[in-house]
Amino acid sequence: MTRAATFFRFLTIAVVMSAVPALAQTGDGAPAAPALTLELNGAQTSDKGCRLTFVVNNNLGAELTKAAFEIALFNDAGVVDRLTVLDFKELPAGKTKVTRFDLAGVDCAGISRILVNHATECAGEGVEPAACLRKLKTTAKAGIAFGM
Repeated sequence: MTRAATFFRFLTIAVVMSAVPALAQTGDGAPAAPALTLELNGAQTSDKGCRLTFVVNNNLGAELTKAAFEIALFNDAGVVDRLTVLDFKELPAGKTKVTRFDLAGVDCAGISRILVNHATECAGEGVEPAACLRKLKTTAKAGIAFGM
């Protein structure tokens, strides 16, 4: 193989490889759909009760000036034990944020499931009020079922 052929082969491979990360982001090359990702990352007993840690990623394409969700806590028997609102405050566009909430008088070991009941606040310039719930994606790493 000549030097020129080797160079062009290397150049072709380099160009193809540089395109791979962009295609891998969504798996099919399509742009990622706007989403607000809410991950239940931890549940720890604290002095006050149960401390829930969330990782939030705002990929809605616009800053949220206010985002809050009503959640339902289910006990071991599957019965709703409590309804409460978690205020995530401002969520800049494209930013990941970690937020903790202390739930007074709640035993983490007694929570079997957390349900996002609805968005009580969803505000930002150009943001449809229903977008926070409609485009919400939930995941959990805390050993507690978490979803909508």
